[in-house]
Amino acid sequence: MSDFKNIQELEKRLWSAADELRANTGLTSQEYSRPVLGLIFLRYAEYRYELAKQRIEEKESTGRRRRGRDDGLKTAIQAEGAMYVPEDALFSNLLKLPEDSDLGKQVNDAMKALEKENEAIKDALPKTYTVFENQILASLLKNFANIRFDIGSDVFGRIYEYFLTEFARSEGQGGGEFFTPSTLVRLMVEIIEPYHGKVYDPACGSGGMFVQSAAFVEEHNKMAGDELSCFGQEKTADTVRLAKMNLAVHGLQGDIREGNSYYDDIHNSAGSDGKGQFDFVMANPPFNVDKIQKERLSEDKARYPFGMPRVDNGNYIWIQQFYSALNETGRAAFVMANSASDARASEMEIRKHIIKSGAMDVMIAISSNFFYTVTLPCSLWFMDKGKQSLPDVTLNQHKKKDVILSEVEGSPKSDSIRGKNTVLFIDARNIFRQVTRAVRDFSSEQLNFIANIVRLYRGEAIDNTYLENHKKEDVILSEAEGSPNPYDILQQFPNGYQDIPGLCKVSTISEIKQQGWSLNPGRYVGVAPTEEDSDEDFAKKLQTLQDELEVLNNEAHELEQAIAENVKKILGDYR
Repeated sequence: MSDFKNIQELEKRLWSAADELRANTGLTSQEYSRPVLGLIFLRYAEYRYELAKQRIEEKESTGRRRRGRDDGLKTAIQAEGAMYVPEDALFSNLLKLPEDSDLGKQVNDAMKALEKENEAIKDALPKTYTVFENQILASLLKNFANIRFDIGSDVFGRIYEYFLTEFARSEGQGGGEFFTPSTLVRLMVEIIEPYHGKVYDPACGSGGMFVQSAAFVEEHNKMAGDELSCFGQEKTADTVRLAKMNLAVHGLQGDIREGNSYYDDIHNSAGSDGKGQFDFVMANPPFNVDKIQKERLSEDKARYPFGMPRVDNGNYIWIQQFYSALNETGRAAFVMANSASDARASEMEIRKHIIKSGAMDVMIAISSNFFYTVTLPCSLWFMDKGKQSLPDVTLNQHKKKDVILSEVEGSPKSDSIRGKNTVLFIDARNIFRQVTRAVRDFSSEQLNFIANIVRLYRGEAIDNTYLENHKKEDVILSEAEGSPNPYDILQQFPNGYQDIPGLCKVSTISEIKQQGWSLNPGRYVGVAPTEEDSDEDFAKKLQTLQDELEVLNNEAHELEQAIAENVKKILGDYR
């Protein structure tokens, strides 16, 4: 069973247990959501703590001297990327308490004890458990004791945001779309490769981007806590606390602040001199937000160097934030609505400036149904300001580049055809694994394959670390049937990077200009040669038409606004 299905079943079971509070108490979801999430956090903190202790014991068994003092153990635990959990805060000890004891007070004391030992979560944990009856609290403790945290790299953040969504729905708020599927986040991480530096997310939610960045570092045999510094911003206090807890439990250094990222640049992301402060930017901002007070932003030339879009849509406000936050070698990866790739008028002018700057690096089109709460397809955008210092290149599509064999594992490494004037387009809409009828994700082979296309484009050796660590999670039908694996990078790119119709193409800025400054991968990669159209081909064409219709609708809305403003101005002149 895939991680997604395991986590989905776990979420439903945990929610059923938590929902007993709504049925058996007079509390609203707003009143019981934080205490429930606090218990899950306490359980996860102990899980990470026990794993760290096991690693320490394994090291000591090889001949290292055992530490005999608690402060020595605490330092060692934190060095392993976990929080130190004192005896009074162990979830397992709470389970051993007799049911006639004051469980509410005991849980409150456990939260205080954990905060006392870990400065990063000071005042972040709930301490209102005395409002619950012993029987209900005991039932929650027993149910949460069975949580499996060994499925997925950010199962903690996923469960948290699932609960937040369900709490919102139970209050009639419609639920949230804020959780970015881990398979998309990990693809973003694999492409920007955050080995070391400052990572920024101005729409950080539960901090999943930071957790996946840490997983990447640790799979490359380094301690994430030593290599990464995390900076985040969120507009609600509860979500800020959630992100702080998620970072702390993973042993990450983080500065998460409360603030509206449209108006508040708390981390001075663009710098006072207009030079970005961050090595990496990762985000999944809310799509197509309207009613932003653009008059408050128009003078902020550091964060919005290409001006305000006239349309009532926040996509290009976010995109400029990401661009301006990067330092001179910084890389950005973010999720964006498909319509932004082809948006016209003022948004196209902003996009043109970014493309001409040389910072645009890679565009990837993603299939629909990757998000758990919405079915819309999306695009992944990748910027790299380090590419701005590269020379322009001239592409000859009819002549293959010379091949340089890498000394690492004999993998192919081609001369880079990447220049200041190039963008790599990948159409991954036909690459997915159908997890459930309504949800798709990437298998480890698929994710690894896409990331390595980018590495070959950059002239780098392929890196199969992710595949080696996650391949066991997949059932590889193609191998079982004895047929070639279409996601074997060596089979598909035996001589290094090359354009493949229907999959990937490197285009120059002059070609992009001819396409009306579009960044829609479907306009460039073409269609793979097939003997006859299939249902999937029809579905793909229909989706392309739907995407184009969405762009036209947005253009019509922008024209409608412009006409209304002009009419208003004309009428005003006659008065």
